[in-house]
Amino acid sequence: MLQTAKRLAIGVSAIVGVSAIAVRPASAFTVAGSDYLLYDTCSPTTTCLNPSANLNSILAGNSSNPGGNIELFASSEGVGNAAYLASSARTSVSGDVGGKTLTLSSLTADDWFNTGSGISTAYGVANLANSWFNDFLNAAGKGGATVIEKTIAFNAFLGLGGFQRSSDPNISYIATEGSDINIGLAGHFDLKAYYTRPGSPFAAFAQMLPNGFQASEVVKANYDGVTKFLYSFNATASGLTNSSGVGADGSSHSGNYEVALRGVVTPPPADVPEPSALLGLAAVGGLFAAKRKLKNA
Repeated sequence: MLQTAKRLAIGVSAIVGVSAIAVRPASAFTVAGSDYLLYDTCSPTTTCLNPSANLNSILAGNSSNPGGNIELFASSEGVGNAAYLASSARTSVSGDVGGKTLTLSSLTADDWFNTGSGISTAYGVANLANSWFNDFLNAAGKGGATVIEKTIAFNAFLGLGGFQRSSDPNISYIATEGSDINIGLAGHFDLKAYYTRPGSPFAAFAQMLPNGFQASEVVKANYDGVTKFLYSFNATASGLTNSSGVGADGSSHSGNYEVALRGVVTPPPADVPEPSALLGLAAVGGLFAAKRKLKNA
């Protein structure tokens, strides 16, 4: 009986060892730049400013539990067009994901308006500002508007500081799923409602948007030297609002916009049990075989 118990203990400990091997620690992320804010969860349903929050704890969430976030380029709403166009400052977070470096950054005017031959804030040229704004119009059901109407809307958004206000992503989590890297962007679940709040400079512009309109901010993602600009027009309810502390508005962080870098991570190979684990499994198998023989004797 004692030998049977020993074999069972060896087998169980080997199985536990195999499970432990499969656990891999997350990489640490660091911030470059000083223009950022850290938001923590201060209750199950609210976020609040917390300058001492742990960045890696903030970024450890997922779409079901996005948690707090780090807002890059936090001063964006107070920057005028001229200052923004002249600035090259950005804030970013970087870390190792899947053995390669991932950097997520706020956007500069050069990101938005560079045509490859210079900076242009005109509608109808080939740059990120135009491609993103056309996606914005399509999501709002205005893709069929005339060129003149689109130009007026573009210039109005530009004049209101809309591009710099869309340059300050709130990163709530970074998580791998298979070969994908999923990134959470905290935003407004109902952007039109936020645009039409009392005193908002976007109130007139928002009249062209459908009720419940959703749009994230834009994040610049560089993974293993390849850069992409990520954004979404589809949010899920985060279950959180920025309703506590300095700067709380009762609606920020209510929407979770998940964007992704698809197929960029090489999934780790399946864990192969070590010899000691195989011996343990064999011991367990031997135990059950012996019990069957005794039963049939």
